[in-house]
Amino acid sequence: MRFGPAGYPEEGKKAGDPLGYTRDLGLDALEVEFVRGARISAERAAEIGSRARELDIRLSCHAPYFISFNSDSDETREKSIGWVMDTVRAAHNLGAYIIVIHAASYGKSPETATQSVIDGLSKCRNVMDDEGIHDVILGVETMGKTGQFGTLKEISEVMDSVDGVRPVLDVAHVHARGRGCLRTVDDMKSLIDEFFPLCGEIAHFHISCINYGSKGEISHLPLDAKEPDMQILADLLDGSSQDCTFICESPLIEKDAVVFRDMFPSYRRSRCGYDRLK
Repeated sequence: MRFGPAGYPEEGKKAGDPLGYTRDLGLDALEVEFVRGARISAERAAEIGSRARELDIRLSCHAPYFISFNSDSDETREKSIGWVMDTVRAAHNLGAYIIVIHAASYGKSPETATQSVIDGLSKCRNVMDDEGIHDVILGVETMGKTGQFGTLKEISEVMDSVDGVRPVLDVAHVHARGRGCLRTVDDMKSLIDEFFPLCGEIAHFHISCINYGSKGEISHLPLDAKEPDMQILADLLDGSSQDCTFICESPLIEKDAVVFRDMFPSYRRSRCGYDRLK
């Protein structure tokens, strides 16, 4: 199990070593946020990647928000391929193992969304093969609004057609899209039972709590909101043999990453023993 923030913690940036600050918190993952564009030189990415490896921090990347493979605009669809590829190249240079993609909205043509995502990611996969990039997973995120492409079922259909695609499970998004559907242990277990057969070697999670309405997601909330109660997930996964990365997207990115890590009973027990030894 690895835990970390979505983006560089502000205190770490002020100190001039956000990765070192993250590791000092006892966190060992971080998602580099390229949500407004993957603009980073190969040299700078290599430096950051080297520092992450030195600290044993597992990196991932988030692709730009403006990707839309089901857009009515041919230009936007074509640019979406470029935005994904910019992120793929950055991830490759960083040594990040996965990029996270908001693939599409349904727009005026919900019936075309799945095929549009397949077409777009197939083109990205072809470019990756041409460039010899085989170490980056195309992660398609489960989305929180009812107007967005991104259920696990939809993502699994894309996986059937495009190699190297995996789902990224945003637990709060599923909760919001289902208007508060993750209330019980059985609810959460059903979700994990659907996700784990699809996730591959590493299960990539986004965690937070969420404010939602009739159309799903409105805004992310800190974990103390308990929408959903993330303790249920921690208890369910405690002791699991599945390799997992948990990226915190709450407004308290690094603080709640620590909070969620400490929700795991086995981690609390290990910390208790460590503190006694101290």
